[in-house]
Amino acid sequence: MKFIIKILFHLFLISFVFAQTDQRDYDNELRYQNKAINGLKEEIEQLRSKIKKAESKEKSASYRITSLDEELALTSRLIQSLKKEEQKTRSRIMQLKEDLLRNENELEILRVRYEQRVVNSYLKGRLTHLEKVFSSTTWRQAMYRTHYLKIISDIEKKLTKQIEKLLIEISQQKLELEASLRENLILKKDKEKQMSSYRNMRINREKELNRIRTDKKALSNYLGEKETGINQLENIIKQVLEDKARFDREERIRQQQAALKTKSFSALKGGLPWPANGRIIAKFGRQWNPKLKTTTENPGIDIKGQPGSAIRSIMGGVVTTITYIRGYGTTIIIDHGGGFYTVYSHVTNIQTNVDGEVRNGDVIAYMGDSGSINGSKLHFEIWGKGQKLDPEKWLTKK
Repeated sequence: MKFIIKILFHLFLISFVFAQTDQRDYDNELRYQNKAINGLKEEIEQLRSKIKKAESKEKSASYRITSLDEELALTSRLIQSLKKEEQKTRSRIMQLKEDLLRNENELEILRVRYEQRVVNSYLKGRLTHLEKVFSSTTWRQAMYRTHYLKIISDIEKKLTKQIEKLLIEISQQKLELEASLRENLILKKDKEKQMSSYRNMRINREKELNRIRTDKKALSNYLGEKETGINQLENIIKQVLEDKARFDREERIRQQQAALKTKSFSALKGGLPWPANGRIIAKFGRQWNPKLKTTTENPGIDIKGQPGSAIRSIMGGVVTTITYIRGYGTTIIIDHGGGFYTVYSHVTNIQTNVDGEVRNGDVIAYMGDSGSINGSKLHFEIWGKGQKLDPEKWLTKK
């Protein structure tokens, strides 16, 4: 009997510890999401302030559309973060409802047991513990009765404490559930507001694009943003290469490769999977623009695909950067170890986060038109030892 009670008590403790761990995980995730959301909101406000100050000086179509693109990219990431937090809060609400129902059912069972014990004691006429011991016919029987009466007394005390604990826990869960429901409602309203703002910006962007497409000078100025973007990306890669955190990333990547039994990036030249489905519309190196009669440098390849189609990591690694780059839109950079990096631009609906680990084939985003003048596409680059490499020489032959 005593052994069974101990087992039940230990099981209760284990379930309590797991409940506490789940709560801590939820709280940590919520803090992380809140930080990400507040950071993005701050970035959007700073960008709007910067645009407002520059409007009086810069009124070109290329400036307006680039500013719109950057704001759209940040708003899209904000919407994604709000969706994640809303989903997390909704899951927490479901969990709280389940826990609350389980505790209320357990409380009802305990109440019924307690009530039955009281009724039985009243109907049968309950002897005091001392009377039960003295009514024993032998010394051994008295000892057994003393021992088991103590166990029964302990059980009753535990039963009472359990009821009290459940009442407190149910009260706390109800308060937390109410708070989570309020939080979920706020998140939903905020998400709807941002989505409405995003739709309006998309309409304005399309109007600006139509103007640019019919104006060669404006189109040339807009395409010139890519030169700025190339320099911006080169500076980011340089910072990533000089970042002290790269040593930690290298170790994490080595551990990942050992666990998954995958080869190093340099050993997979010509055998890496494609990051997206589609056809190449711009190759690596110098490109001739027949419309503008100009030559530009392409640091990667451009893949034209279906809007919203999946963008996948071509190999395992650690995400170093998620940012907006002029002329290239929302951009993700992944460190694959050994000095090799891949770059994914014009993406939307990001599915990863900075410092997050990804594996070969993981969906990291979806194909969009962020920073693109001619619809949805993926701009893809491979960097090795600080140099731009021709991706087609590293990917499998189609």
